Amino acid sequence: MHDDATLFDLGRRPTTREVADAVRTAGLGGLPSAVRRGDDVLYQEVVCRTALNRVEDMLFRWTLNPYRGCTHGCHFCFARRYQAQLELGPGDKFSSVVLVKTNFADVLADELRRPGWNPQNDAIALGTATDPYQPIEGRYRLTRRALSALIAHPTPLGIITRGPLAVRDIDLLAELSRLTRCTVTFSIPTVDDVAWRRLEPGTAHPLQRLRAVRQLCRAGVDAGVLMAPIDPGISSHPAILDRTIRAIQDHGAAFVGALLLYLDGATREHFFGFLGRAYPHLVERHGRLYADKHPSASYHERFRAVMGALQAKYDIRTRADSGEREQGVTPSRPAAHQQQLRLGEVA
Repeated sequence: MHDDATLFDLGRRPTTREVADAVRTAGLGGLPSAVRRGDDVLYQEVVCRTALNRVEDMLFRWTLNPYRGCTHGCHFCFARRYQAQLELGPGDKFSSVVLVKTNFADVLADELRRPGWNPQNDAIALGTATDPYQPIEGRYRLTRRALSALIAHPTPLGIITRGPLAVRDIDLLAELSRLTRCTVTFSIPTVDDVAWRRLEPGTAHPLQRLRAVRQLCRAGVDAGVLMAPIDPGISSHPAILDRTIRAIQDHGAAFVGALLLYLDGATREHFFGFLGRAYPHLVERHGRLYADKHPSASYHERFRAVMGALQAKYDIRTRADSGEREQGVTPSRPAAHQQQLRLGEVA
């Protein structure tokens, strides 16, 4: 262990800020008590001062993220750019170094008990910057404990995850659903095996995630799918989109939405590096499509046309048409690159 570890009191877990300072000074060797587990990932336990993070211009007011970093290692993940705040790069360190907020659920319970907290007006999104059901959750159970805290103070909740481990908490999710609005959205861009293996190397198979959707729906939980992101030239072929929507419908999802790839900051840099290795023939095309963080307007129109045809084929109607308000993971005003849909036969 690097000598900088002595900067921390023995037996005391550092804060995320202290970890960032240590990494800036000494690199990963400065992590005071990181443990490398069987998945070859460094897990550093930390303490957090707050659990709830306030956000603006979203359908939810607060976010919850019990972990920082994610072993799913999705190459398109927008949260990669946040690793710079911890002095960790958006590349391999995003998926090989995970901070575990060990006091997360206790801090959340304290915040929910505050006199000013209004659970009916303060919707929460869980898992916006890192997956709450990545494999290490099986050991630490921070997400499960957070759900228990939310049941004690029922608050509308939207969960976004790629982890079928969510079915472990089917009892708590069903209970919270009886008390307030609770939505579980599984991020499943595609059921194409090649695209899945390359783009989402650390995730469970898409069909395993779809089976989790079916189990949750049968338990009375509002569970559906966000096809996000759709990667131009990789998972965007109409036949692949058709197979994906058909699989989602076959598994009884309560809703389905679709988002095109969004590239910004360090995530953009990482993704173009990935393209150069895995899809070198697409680098130039992506450079033209993504002059900005969103794809070009002309590509978006072609995407809308394809999705419109699939909408008609599978009797899908927009959530706006269903009279429902989208919640959980999407902006209050959908951006030009996204399509929000609902499966007609289960709406």
